[in-house]
Amino acid sequence: MNRAEICRRIERVGIAPVIRARTPEIALRTIDAIIAGGISVIEVTMTVPKAVALVREVCKRYGDSLLVGAGTVLDRASVAACIDAGAEFIVSPKLDFEIIRASHHMGMPAIPGALTPTEIISAFDAGVEIVKVFPCSAVGGPSYIKAILGPMPWAKLLPTGGVGLASAGDYIRAGAAALGVGTDLADTNAIEGGDAKIVTRRAAELLAIVNEARAGMSETTGPAKT
Repeated sequence: MNRAEICRRIERVGIAPVIRARTPEIALRTIDAIIAGGISVIEVTMTVPKAVALVREVCKRYGDSLLVGAGTVLDRASVAACIDAGAEFIVSPKLDFEIIRASHHMGMPAIPGALTPTEIISAFDAGVEIVKVFPCSAVGGPSYIKAILGPMPWAKLLPTGGVGLASAGDYIRAGAAALGVGTDLADTNAIEGGDAKIVTRRAAELLAIVNEARAGMSETTGPAKT
């Protein structure tokens, strides 16, 4: 897939689970549980020990059925290592033009973190397809996404930070292209406690919430007039 196709897949699924765990084994079990719930996009953060090796293992295990990205990428060297391991998109908590250029040079999309309108526009000016709005819940959540999209309705935004089951529908209705969901979905405590079904159930519930919100928006908008 090329950059545009990868980004369209992220948007189509609507959820990019953010995986943080204290061990690679717990992270892998969390990923397995999320996939069992129907989500086919995963972001493995570099905060997981041996994260690059984990990216490689997940790509090998699931192949084309799973879109694997690398998150919390902070430098150009990590971009190369993650993409070499099989990552198909690069997520960073910051707006770093070196990371964007390195990702694009290797044919993969970069999803930089940005917060202010200036940062968000600067990211799109650098050629990115999707911008991670982080930490979104701290600055108003869905209402902030709606406000940003007022003057730039073309922007593809992925709110992250405090996004969960209770707010997912509101974010989609506000215009978010997709959602970055962390501990509310990737609950490693549940995994360590032997209850992976909780994570699987939440994954399915999140998908249903996103799809329901999108369906409701389509009904409200109605068919395009000719």
